[in-house]
Amino acid sequence: MRSEQEHEYVEYVRSRLPSLRRSAYLVLGDSDRADDAVQDALTVLYRRWGRLNEVLSLDAYVHTMVVRACLTYRRRSWSRVLLRDDPPDSVVESGSSRVDDSLLLRQALHRIPRAQRMAVILRYLCDLPVADVARVLGCSEGTVKSRTHHGLRALRTALGERATASVPAHSTPVPSRRQA
Repeated sequence: MRSEQEHEYVEYVRSRLPSLRRSAYLVLGDSDRADDAVQDALTVLYRRWGRLNEVLSLDAYVHTMVVRACLTYRRRSWSRVLLRDDPPDSVVESGSSRVDDSLLLRQALHRIPRAQRMAVILRYLCDLPVADVARVLGCSEGTVKSRTHHGLRALRTALGERATASVPAHSTPVPSRRQA
């Protein structure tokens, strides 16, 4: 790789790293494994950097690489032991309602089916458009919308009244049939 390309790569990674790490953490639920998945994806990106001129959306391409690296970690047999789908049973007494809310949300996310959880995480926590989520998950946009709709419903059920009370009706991200 030429020095100019390497500089572009470093600048790109430096500007996107926090977002990539956050996405990986949301998918895996473990910061160390998330860092490993991001590193794996960025290593592949480095090798491909000089050939990415034809990629329409570099951010979506890299985000897809990171999510797929995370999914690979989840499929490995050793990760099933370390990265259980079961959320922690107790909420840490922190005195901070923001931390408690975050833990409750994470527990609720782990109670919904995996396909729905991935759609909700990528769509709303990672803020990806439906088309990008469909590409990442390898399914149609309609499937993403359906999984998201059912996932949000399951998430509201898992959170109980707390979710209904804290989310204003106008901010509910499920589109009507006319908008879809």
